[in-house]
Amino acid sequence: MTEFSSRVEQVSISGIREVFEAAGEDAINLGLGQPDFPTPAHAKEAAVAAIEAGDADGYTSNKGTRELREAIARKYDRENEFTVDPANVIATAGGSEALHVVMEAHVDAGDEVIIPDPGFVSYDALTRLAGGQPRPVGLREDLTLDPAAVEAAITDETAAFVVNSPANPTGAVQSVEDMRGFARIADEHDLLCISDEVYESMIFEGEHRSPAAFAETDNVVVVNACSKTYSMTGWRLGWVTASHDRIERMLRVHQYVQACASAPSQYAAEAALSGPQEPVEEMVTAFERRRDLVLGELEEMGLDCPTPEGAFYAMPRVPDGWVEEVLDRGVVVVPGEAFGDGGAGHARISYATDTDTLREALDIMHEATAAVR
Repeated sequence: MTEFSSRVEQVSISGIREVFEAAGEDAINLGLGQPDFPTPAHAKEAAVAAIEAGDADGYTSNKGTRELREAIARKYDRENEFTVDPANVIATAGGSEALHVVMEAHVDAGDEVIIPDPGFVSYDALTRLAGGQPRPVGLREDLTLDPAAVEAAITDETAAFVVNSPANPTGAVQSVEDMRGFARIADEHDLLCISDEVYESMIFEGEHRSPAAFAETDNVVVVNACSKTYSMTGWRLGWVTASHDRIERMLRVHQYVQACASAPSQYAAEAALSGPQEPVEEMVTAFERRRDLVLGELEEMGLDCPTPEGAFYAMPRVPDGWVEEVLDRGVVVVPGEAFGDGGAGHARISYATDTDTLREALDIMHEATAAVR
């Protein structure tokens, strides 16, 4: 019998999925990284119009439609203070595929990739699938990634490091000075900085700046998506932007694993990026209110939680048995260790659900907290 590859044998089903599968059908799900808002109407209408006109029936360019890539470039001019050539953008099947093609194009067997710990589950898995070795780096007390810790972890085998701000699972937002530091590290050590900016629009405090705005070399690759900003997780539309040489290598991977992103989704994304942004602003305002509710209730429970300045996650420190007690009482949260060893003693709570449901879940958490103390 043909054996399985050593790469895939290093990777297991994510701890997030395991929690979902163990939960009852009636459980309140605070484990899902998905906004509970509808995709903006103008984005859906653009997809329908393209389908009805027959414009979405065939393949697009491997990189994506010119119009979508131009809309992405305008977004960077408008919001991010650096310039992107539409020719240096690849539309992907969500941010997940974008991360995959970055790793495949830049990581050789045995190369190390520095990742935040706790951090998004895909960083470890995609590094291993590319034949690399994850090198986790612990976070500060406020759950941000320290550039000095990244620099201290660099070895002769290091190929890249990952920055994620606002971050999943912590909701932490890196400071502008941190982002300058990451750009400097990429430049001075000639390493690739993979900047995952999927949650960039969801900022409550501080501001989002990309390392790409500060880098003096082409050593920063930016991954983004419509998934969170426009509540389009099911549309599977993301992108990666980088220098011409890096895009050309990533395109070699993308054209064989995906050919092109879904055509209807590309038309929807173009409309989302170019059209009214009020739905995004309304969603961010709602998430900030929910965050404040969650933080207030966690404080009443006596649970310490660094203030998440973005995204829609909180990651409190919890006592032994807390996650299991909450799950047993019908609320899905994710144990912190699902995101790396540094997550032990924490839980990730997603507040991407309506306020009434959130209040019900928090009441249950109060009971669970009392039960384990």
